Amino acid sequence: MLPIVRLESVVVTYGSCIAVDRLDLELNPGELFGLLGPSGAGKSSTLRVLIGQRRPASGRVTVAGLDLVRDWDRIKPQFGYVPDRENHFDEFSGRRNLELFADLYRVARNRVAECLDLVELSEARDQPARVYSLGMRRKLLLARALLHKPRLLYLDEPTANLDVHSAAVVHRILRALVAEGTTVLLTTHNMQEVEEVCDRIGILCSGRLVALDTPLALRRHHVEHRADVVLRGGEHAVFDLAQEQDRALLARHVAAGEVASIQTREYGLQQVYRKLTTKPSC
Repeated sequence: MLPIVRLESVVVTYGSCIAVDRLDLELNPGELFGLLGPSGAGKSSTLRVLIGQRRPASGRVTVAGLDLVRDWDRIKPQFGYVPDRENHFDEFSGRRNLELFADLYRVARNRVAECLDLVELSEARDQPARVYSLGMRRKLLLARALLHKPRLLYLDEPTANLDVHSAAVVHRILRALVAEGTTVLLTTHNMQEVEEVCDRIGILCSGRLVALDTPLALRRHHVEHRADVVLRGGEHAVFDLAQEQDRALLARHVAAGEVASIQTREYGLQQVYRKLTTKPSC
């Protein structure tokens, strides 16, 4: 399967500051990809390149085999974008906001109703956007990005300010889009969200890609191979499972029925993320 998005040695600079440092990354058709990293890691700069707001200082980006710079007019209609900040026409209703963009995309007006219903804003469709809650405004952005049924969807913190129910609605929409073949790239700081919805993740630190894999594979790779054991007499012991001698001793305790409890030291994704984005590690 050929990647739908390919970044090759992409560098983004702001004066003498290198925001993205020789980034190589491929996104596959029909996958939900999470781009993670602390503030200043290069996530937003990468998104700005992909949506055409900033040209890379060097390197190349292709989308569906098209060069991002040379073939921009053919690439632009293929993606939708949800920014991290709202930019609605506040005096217009939610429906009118979408109708304006539907006309720009040359999309039939009945698509507006479909998208409002999809994000559960149908009942508020005729209310001005200025009275929408922060969560409703976020969902209106998503509805707008979906109007033209893009094959690529870029989302910057898509569930920020959403309640639990609305976040679940967004997750359901994204998984349904991926099942239909849409490629989704999202940035987020919510590790639970990443584990729930992302097929693969890339972690940026200081502009460089320091990890690329599935959430489960990253957790397994960074597991600490130690076991915390409480023996029947109340004694606590720690066994290094990477050492044959410790494994043998633990096995003898287990065989003798001397173990009251045992717990391995598994990393959650949050711990893996912290480990990989600690400055000396990246």
